[in-house]
Formats: sequence, C-alpha cells, structure tokens
Amino acid sequence: MHLTNFDAPAFLRDTWQRRPLLIRNPWAAWANPLEPDELAGLACEDGVEARIVTTKRKGYVLEQGPFAEKRFAKAGKKPWTLLVQAVDTYDPDVAALREAFRFIPDWRIDDVMVSYASDGGGVGPHYDQYDVFLVQGLGRRRWQIGGMCDAATPLQPHDDLRLLADFQATEEWVLEPGDMLYIPPGIAHHGVAVGDDCMTYSIGFRAPSRADLIGHWADDLIAGLADDDRYADPGLSPQANPGEIAPDAVARLHAMVTSTMKDPAVFARWFGRYVTERKYDDAPEVVPEGTGLRRNPASRFAFVRRSEGVLLFADGACFDCTGDMVGYAEALCAGVVGAPSFATRELIAALVAQGSLVDA
Repeated sequence: MHLTNFDAPAFLRDTWQRRPLLIRNPWAAWANPLEPDELAGLACEDGVEARIVTTKRKGYVLEQGPFAEKRFAKAGKKPWTLLVQAVDTYDPDVAALREAFRFIPDWRIDDVMVSYASDGGGVGPHYDQYDVFLVQGLGRRRWQIGGMCDAATPLQPHDDLRLLADFQATEEWVLEPGDMLYIPPGIAHHGVAVGDDCMTYSIGFRAPSRADLIGHWADDLIAGLADDDRYADPGLSPQANPGEIAPDAVARLHAMVTSTMKDPAVFARWFGRYVTERKYDDAPEVVPEGTGLRRNPASRFAFVRRSEGVLLFADGACFDCTGDMVGYAEALCAGVVGAPSFATRELIAALVAQGSLVDA
C-alpha cells in the first residue's frame, strides 16, 4: 500500500508533532487488510496482547486476553471494542501497511494495533505520549479532538484505563474506510464507532522517555563493568571536618559515573541493539511461502554509519559491516534483500539463523 496526494515533506515540516490532521482517503486503492474474524482469532491465541473494553452505564470495563472463542459469540448488547497489539508481527498484509509511513525513520515505528468495535464502542477519552496515525479500515468512526494534556491533566478514577476526567472536544470528524487521522503526542481524543463492523488501524510511533533511555543504557553498561573498578583517592589529605564530603571527592565520584556514559559510539551501539529488539520474541515468521530470501516483517532493522563502515542492527543483534557488506546492509535496511555474495554469506547466514531473514 502507498499514499497518493500526500506531501510527506510538507507534513513533516508543518504538521508532525505540531497539530492533528485529517487526511481523507490518501491511498492509491484502499483495501482493508484484515477481516474481523481473523482479528478475533488472533485475540484467542496465547502470547498475543489483546483487550476488550466494554462501555457500560457506570463506565468502561477492561478485560485482558487471550479470549475463548465463545467470548465473541456472547458479546452482548453493550458497546464493546476489541484491541490487539502488534498485529503487523502476525499478519503480512497488516505489516505491509507500515510501508506507507517510511517517510518517518523505521526505528520510530512501534507497531500496528488493530481494533474492532460494535456500534457505540470505544475506549474512552484519553491521550497518548506518542504520535499515531489512525486509519479507518472498515465501517465508520467518529473522532473528537480536544486540547493538549500532560502529567498534570486530571484523570478519572479507574484501575485499568487512563481516561480523562474532563474531555472537551474542539473538533470532530467521522472517518470512512481509507480515511486517516494523525494525532501528535499529548492531544486528547475520543473515538466512537458509528455502526457495527468498525475496524481501525493505529500506527504508533516510539517515543522513548529520558528515564527509559537512562535506565536501560545504565543496565547495559553495568553488565560490562568489572567489580574491581572502584573509587580510589591516593594522596588523601586530612580534613578539618571528617563529616564533609569534600568537593574533590564529589568531582572524582561524578567523573566515575559520567565518563562511562560520554562516548557517543558506545551509546550508538547500545541504542541500535535496544531499539531493534523484537516486541515479541516468540512472534511467528509471517513471510509468504515461495518468496525466496526475504526480511521477516516481524523483525526490526536499522544501521548507524561509522568512518570505517556501518553497524547493522537486526532484532537486537549488532553486526560490524565493512567493504562490500556496507552496501548490502544499507539496502537491507531500506527493504531490499539483494543477491547473496561471497562477502555477505556469513552475515546472511547469521540473519537467517536468528530469524531476521527468512528463506521461504
């Protein structure tokens, strides 16, 4: 699938992370990539992250999957919504939907969540901390947009859902199949199905928090530090007050910590591995048979340039590529799996062994 009548550079310049935007059916030919029964089938499988939100008189009720098949046969008359995370890791047609959004760097794309709702179904007014494109697959959905929210915005008292306590809509649209709504981080929004068989594809984008980056990188650094790498203070002089932590001691201790984290090359090698880790380790290979050597759509690829070549990252693994391997690695990240050569044979074998490339 690809977008037409859509100016990606203008969108990034004027809209991205600035304001919501309604885009009426920008597809060359929209076709819903997944049937409702297929989505329900996924929600019944172990290891698949699925939820059902039911709208009741007293509010919204959340159920966690996996679900038994009879759960959908007895859905009841109350409006309800089924949400399944990372459907792109299980279905190649849904994975193909990501291709339309590659004007944004691949490492920023998180997953494609798919929802199905009965008439009136929704998950309540809320805001996300990441960018999202909401693509209407089947049926119709009314979207209301509100103002900017943050950690101080009041929420409803709810054990399972982060719902806004006071949602005030400023804009409203009804989306038809193929229509798309972009919502930046922090913008309040509320979607409700208009009629049955409403399916929405949510393409979400990663936005690592400072706490996540520091925490995960620190964990990785700590794993590589020797136990005998310790504080030392040769030439220590007597202090007037032994209770003081002297300025030179504070500076020395601070340098012990910060010097370890100052190398951009070390950070780049860690971040490439971190950001390409698969969301679900046990996700199946979803490459159609008979297609030859292909990227596994469930896999994540990225690269970082260096003076002597590139670092290729695939599913949390790092490969140092030089010489003829560089062009192959760059093409692979662009989505092109070229013909194997003598120089790339070991790299390809390693990628096939870990499931990042699939010989179908």
